[in-house]
Amino acid sequence: MKTYNEIYLQTRNILRQRGIEGYTLEAKLIVSKAAHKTVAELMRDRNLYTSDEIEERVEDYTARRLRGEPVAYISGSWEFYGLPMIVTPDVLIPRMDSEVLVDAAKEMLTGYKMDARVLDLCCGSGCLTCAIAHEMPATHFLSIDISTSALEVCRKNIALNRLNSRAICMQADALSAPPLGLGTFDMIVCNPPYIPSFDLFTLDSSVKDFEPLWALDGGKDGLKFYKAIIKNWKILLGSDGLLLFEVGEEQAEPVSEMLLSAGFSSTETRKDTIGVDRVVIGHLASSS
Repeated sequence: MKTYNEIYLQTRNILRQRGIEGYTLEAKLIVSKAAHKTVAELMRDRNLYTSDEIEERVEDYTARRLRGEPVAYISGSWEFYGLPMIVTPDVLIPRMDSEVLVDAAKEMLTGYKMDARVLDLCCGSGCLTCAIAHEMPATHFLSIDISTSALEVCRKNIALNRLNSRAICMQADALSAPPLGLGTFDMIVCNPPYIPSFDLFTLDSSVKDFEPLWALDGGKDGLKFYKAIIKNWKILLGSDGLLLFEVGEEQAEPVSEMLLSAGFSSTETRKDTIGVDRVVIGHLASSS
């Protein structure tokens, strides 16, 4: 029988030898999942002896990882903006690129509308809702997605991060007109599907074989959702409202042009860590 630490070191070495970049973190996530512990509990108990059953689960999870399955789906959890997030194959794994949108939302609301009412369209796991609501404790959120299974994950993450009093979920199609009676919002945030349909075939196998492609497919030019949302959902923004989109490479300019053509008074962008324009912000003029 081995200790947790021995199993962890063994798993880490296997992942490292197979070229897994984040082998240290991933080994901790795999062993803690198999042991039904948090990573902190695993490190606390690392010198305790484990069981054959746990060791077998670790071997199974490691084999799944080596076949390409993302560790987030194996462990069922991930971290976004410092917050714990439940993830399943029904939602995309939250990515660091989306943290730029959280930063932009905080920047836009701080000192302007600290108690903003915010709509999170195409909410998926709810990572944007949870992060912005956590950072801006007077805000209130409505999180919308077309997928009932994604909304179930979103609800769990809202509960996990103790945001039930300020965030609710609703099913609706971002490509259609909004349901009646939603009221007005100070801000809409949206990370829609934006990968051109043909490009889905070129994605890394860890993405195209495991993550939900419907949550990535932005139509022929990748801009289908931006066009529909600007056309149909702009009416929900109040005076001086803000619409924040995450965008793909080379999409910031066409999305900015769409916003200006739709009557937004100005736009601005925010770059990600590698210098790509990752967020487009549309400002709606008071007179609109």
